[in-house]
Amino acid sequence: MRRLLMLLAAMALVVAACGDDDASATQALADACTLGETDGDLNLYNWTEYIPTGAVATDAEVVDMLAAFEEDFGVHVVLTEYDSNETMLAQIEAGVGYDVIVPSDYMVSIMNGADLLIKFNPDTVPNLSNIAAEFTDLPYDPGNQFSAPYQWGTTGIGYAYGSIDDENGVSWGVIFDPDQADVNTGFISLLDDERETMGAALIYLGYSINTLVEAEVDEAAALISATRTRLAAFTSVGYADLLTSGEFVVSQGWNGDFLYSYDTASTDDYDAYEDFGYAIPIEGAAAWVDTMAIPSTVEHPCTAQTFINFMLGGFIGGELTNYNYYASPNAAAEEFIYPEILEDPAIYPPADVLERLEFFEDLGDFGTYYADAYSAAKG
Repeated sequence: MRRLLMLLAAMALVVAACGDDDASATQALADACTLGETDGDLNLYNWTEYIPTGAVATDAEVVDMLAAFEEDFGVHVVLTEYDSNETMLAQIEAGVGYDVIVPSDYMVSIMNGADLLIKFNPDTVPNLSNIAAEFTDLPYDPGNQFSAPYQWGTTGIGYAYGSIDDENGVSWGVIFDPDQADVNTGFISLLDDERETMGAALIYLGYSINTLVEAEVDEAAALISATRTRLAAFTSVGYADLLTSGEFVVSQGWNGDFLYSYDTASTDDYDAYEDFGYAIPIEGAAAWVDTMAIPSTVEHPCTAQTFINFMLGGFIGGELTNYNYYASPNAAAEEFIYPEILEDPAIYPPADVLERLEFFEDLGDFGTYYADAYSAAKG
């Protein structure tokens, strides 16, 4: 048995060394890329409906970004979509060879800490200089060495006017407080996202979305569990459309999803904005930055960096915001963004609202405690 254990330990060291060699070789390939170089087709792993392409781009009257990249660089793009950071992480940990992924801020920290991302070659991504100053040195990736900001936004409440009392602002209590929420039982949804949903409960209780106190996490989980009987669903996909169709009347969600849905539900004869609103709750809300990054499982590191540089162009950055109604971290994009978007406080919050926002941080090993608490709360 001792000899067997020694043999297994030696094999583990060899496997680990091979893994390190593979990562170093991949980084070396990325470092050797030149500006505009491609080394194969692009496998893009992005959030659901987060980039305009095909009929969606046509309907939104914005550029088809994947078709434009294909035409400019003579490669094909395969788009695969996911609905949570954790789903994406599992795929990369399993070794799936995506070239570009779109992790949120805290997930960049997690993946970088696990050596699951490769560093950019700055010469191949000169459009990093387009990033607004406030997004160039954030804690999850100082100096944007492993990630480039894609979009940023807030997580609040979309709702049908008349379904809640919003005269003095909207509280998370319209979901979590029985006295406010019981009237809408069966027509309320929460995101199926452990950090977002736990975060909303924590904010309502007066705690930080990044708390490391077990008792506070337990209290938030208990609140979510007690709320389940009033919910129609935990879902991170389609909730905004279900709101405008009447299947939900109150939903936790991402600001751009709601505004995009309200816009697409509107017609020449109907303005959905007269029936539906979006609010950052009075207690506060989560703010987030989604990024573009290259996983260590990348198969085409040159194409990946060329695509990220393409997406950081001013015009493309502006069109991205014009499509999905999320604020752009790209300073060069501002001149291409519709004025009504730049002036919309639901997309670009005023200073007093910004003070109520909190960005997610990497929880380290304590993230497992959140995950377990959330899983138990969902039942």
